[in-house]
Amino acid sequence: MIAAASVIAVGTFAGIHLPLSHAKANPNDKGKAKNVIFMVPDGFSASYATNYRWFKGEETLLDSILVGMHRTYSANSEITDSAAAGTAFAAGVKTNNGMISTSPEGKELKTILETAEEEGKASGLVATSTITHATPAVFASHVATRADEAGIAPQLIDNDVDVILGGGKKYFPESLLNQAGEKGYQYISNKKDLSKAKKSDKVIGLFAEDAMAPELDRDTTNQPSLREMTETALEVLNKDKDGFFLMVEGSQIDWAGHDHDAAWAMKDSEAFEQALEAALEFAKKDKNTLIVVAGDHDTGGMAVGGYGQGDVKLEVLRNVTATGDFMVTKLNATRSNVKEVVKQYTTLDLTDAEVQKIKSADKPDIAINEVISERANIGWTSYNHTGVDIPLYAFGPGADLFRGLHQNTDLPVLMAQAMKINFTPGN
Repeated sequence: MIAAASVIAVGTFAGIHLPLSHAKANPNDKGKAKNVIFMVPDGFSASYATNYRWFKGEETLLDSILVGMHRTYSANSEITDSAAAGTAFAAGVKTNNGMISTSPEGKELKTILETAEEEGKASGLVATSTITHATPAVFASHVATRADEAGIAPQLIDNDVDVILGGGKKYFPESLLNQAGEKGYQYISNKKDLSKAKKSDKVIGLFAEDAMAPELDRDTTNQPSLREMTETALEVLNKDKDGFFLMVEGSQIDWAGHDHDAAWAMKDSEAFEQALEAALEFAKKDKNTLIVVAGDHDTGGMAVGGYGQGDVKLEVLRNVTATGDFMVTKLNATRSNVKEVVKQYTTLDLTDAEVQKIKSADKPDIAINEVISERANIGWTSYNHTGVDIPLYAFGPGADLFRGLHQNTDLPVLMAQAMKINFTPGN
């Protein structure tokens, strides 16, 4: 009785209800999935999920579909990078850090997207990074190193991925875009063109020369949100009567973690949740769509707390209106306007010690971010990835397959099982 009472007390703390059963959230979770939407919040771990819940102020959409955890290590390290983790997600094989759907021995590995295409299904890739970045790349290309983004781009076209939406126009020269046009792709480059893209069967949208803008800085661009890209992808792909496989990545949660930018991390987590909301709305109406959500690894070792005793103060982050990267561009040559810039974009009044820390820093953007994190009582342990296990979420037909603790390599096998298609890792 005591233990049960303790669980109830924790589960209802501060009015936040954490569901004890997901049965109602996952109707038809043992049926066949015609479609799969695989969503990757890059760098997102349990601590991000907890901080985001406090940032939002209520239970998140992810909370209601939590089913398990997965292990992230790569073939050559306890701490994976996105290329190896993505390869595990796409091909079901542990490979070395840096390799894109290629085994440690250099063998090209068939992916779950390529297998779905062989079954007649449509396919799509959506990301806020360059679309040739590690996570989207692993599903439809094979190269020895993730740095070869120029070599990845033509493979996405050659593999006939029906929907390609993200950044990275610099990797798609005019000749490649012409080739895409000859294969039936409609090319778009800004937010207002999304409505035209929905009328097409194949679309390539490149909304920035390099990566797209962080969600905090999006209002300075004409770029679509992750939700808007996801909605467009679903409308295009749903025209295929055989179904589809779609991968959606919230790429920049990871980059925020590397920079210790807690506000950026929370705002891009919010943007990811809005994309998930669009996916869930589609799946609930369709009833034949499996949604799987899994971060590929943790980034930065974010903590709930970390700067001494006391509560977290997520309201600090709600008042931040720009990334540390953006704020640095507003500093003058001597950084004498630090106090004014930080005040403008955060409402914080810096102490003299905080001003001096930023003025003397080799990386003033990270110094700004760490001041904000300290004010919010959000701790960090690393500027890199960490090797902790990562939450796993699922909804729809086949969701039950994902319960428990898995290897990251299990995910494409289970997605294939849910679709009832043959997929053998290592082929």
